[in-house]
Amino acid sequence: MKKPLLLLSFVIALGAYSQDSLRSDSIQRAVNSLNQQLNTYERLLDENIQRRRQDSLARVDLMKRIQLLQESDKLSQATLREQIKEIEQRDSARNAEQRERILRLRESTKGYTVKPLGDSLFTIFTKLGPVMAEERASNVSEKLKLLVRDDFFYPDSLYREEHGGTIDVMYQNLIITSVSDWDVLWVEGISKDSLASTYQRSILEFVNKSRNRSTIQNIAARIGLVFLVIGGVVLVLYFIRRITNGIQGWMVLNKSKYFNGLRLRSYEFLPPPLHLDISIRIVSFLKWVLYALVLYLSLPMVFGLFPFTRSWANTLLDWILDPAKNIWFGFWDYLPNFFTIIVIYVVTRYLVKFIRFIATEVEESVLTIPGFYPDWAMPTYRLVKLLVYAFMLVMMWPYLPGSGTDVFKGVSIFIGLLISFGSTSAIANAVAGLVITYMRPFKVGDRVKIGEVTGEIIEKTLLVTRVRTTKNEDITVPNSSILTGYTINYTSSSKELGLILNTSVTIGYDVPWRKVHELLIEAAVATEGVNISKEPFVLQTSLDDWYVSYQLNAYTDAPELMPKTYSMLHANIQDRFNEAGIEIMSPHYRAVRDGNTTTIPAKE
Repeated sequence: MKKPLLLLSFVIALGAYSQDSLRSDSIQRAVNSLNQQLNTYERLLDENIQRRRQDSLARVDLMKRIQLLQESDKLSQATLREQIKEIEQRDSARNAEQRERILRLRESTKGYTVKPLGDSLFTIFTKLGPVMAEERASNVSEKLKLLVRDDFFYPDSLYREEHGGTIDVMYQNLIITSVSDWDVLWVEGISKDSLASTYQRSILEFVNKSRNRSTIQNIAARIGLVFLVIGGVVLVLYFIRRITNGIQGWMVLNKSKYFNGLRLRSYEFLPPPLHLDISIRIVSFLKWVLYALVLYLSLPMVFGLFPFTRSWANTLLDWILDPAKNIWFGFWDYLPNFFTIIVIYVVTRYLVKFIRFIATEVEESVLTIPGFYPDWAMPTYRLVKLLVYAFMLVMMWPYLPGSGTDVFKGVSIFIGLLISFGSTSAIANAVAGLVITYMRPFKVGDRVKIGEVTGEIIEKTLLVTRVRTTKNEDITVPNSSILTGYTINYTSSSKELGLILNTSVTIGYDVPWRKVHELLIEAAVATEGVNISKEPFVLQTSLDDWYVSYQLNAYTDAPELMPKTYSMLHANIQDRFNEAGIEIMSPHYRAVRDGNTTTIPAKE
């Protein structure tokens, strides 16, 4: 049972579809036929126009020939007038045939009435160029509505003007409608100029009538729109106030969760109370900015409702829109340069990271470069990084906004001169620091003596070197002073060769020198910090008039303990000599050789 029903439904639907298809096909065929007739008549009209032009030229030629003939040539004049009469008869016959065709075409052609605001003005039957009759009528209606709404409509600005075979009805620079030869054929007994004049009068009467009819309504509507705008502004301001107050209230309720202050590592930029207070103030500031913006934008809306204040509305809008457009288009035009700067920066950034990776590998001796010391790695990295960033700035410079302006160039020159004349000593120190880096006279942690300053190197920079003395005094020494002076490094050879600590004592000639050597060496061996793997030694530096100078030399690999080691060494020397009963002193004699005991020591 279901299958027959389905089959029946399918047959009915197919029949309906076939009828619709046939109906649409018949409509399409009728339209095509009508278009063919229009194209045929348009072609015939063009042929008639060409023939008319030929006949006109022939008529003019014949009239000139008649005027040139003498009175005696009566027969020739009569012949020429017969020819002119034949031309006029052919022209009259063609016009009659053309009117007959137009009448037949009018029976099957639909005209489209120009009806702006419901008032019928005139009917358009033919197309103009590619624009069909219906579209022409619709366009004219829309243009007439614009004239009705124009508060500054001037009737004298409505005029006719001929352009390329058509007569245009224009208002200022706007073409309202055009009258062609085809339009004239559909109206009997009237010329093209007369038809255009009729259209002009109809348009003028319609506009004046419509404007007079809608004046009171427009005023009432505009006053109502003013109150509507005011109400809308008040409503928008109310919602802005509610929203901003709600946001501020939410901030206060959630201050312990979201407003805990701003920190960068251990530094606190904003404490929690100040963080909350600033956030609330920002929201309040934005609220007043929105208030001002809404009120400002409402003024053009109100001024734009009335003709005498419409220019004020445009001015107010231009004050905002022109800067906004300039900023937007400037930003849009700058986007290619901006992306170029980003690409340059990203490439430079990753290049610097790669260089830092290589420098770290060299510094940690993972990567060895012959002739390149590990302690050169980071200074070289900083120098190369400076050069790379300088090159990056040079590449970015042409793409910076305003880089081509005279002001930008002037500021650049001023900054360059300021740096050149104001940083002479800084540049000298920087060059000296660079030279010191590759001379390697010391490194951080070395114990050195720079001029009159003795201490440990705690920092090396491009401009200065900082030394910490045994009294915990941090002394800053300019690199240029180091380069032009002398530097003693106590640490550089202490691990391999050992640093030799030396001190001198003077002992009289009455003490055997071997005994003195023995006591000094014992004192050195007993001193903490002396490297006993390398044997201390004593040098007799001079034989003076009353005593002998002995210099004790002992090795140490801890130069950072030099003051303590010297102190302990001196104490041990005193102890050893006191235990041996030898005075550490420099005797001075006033000797009389009368047989007294000499100072020559006894034989051991």
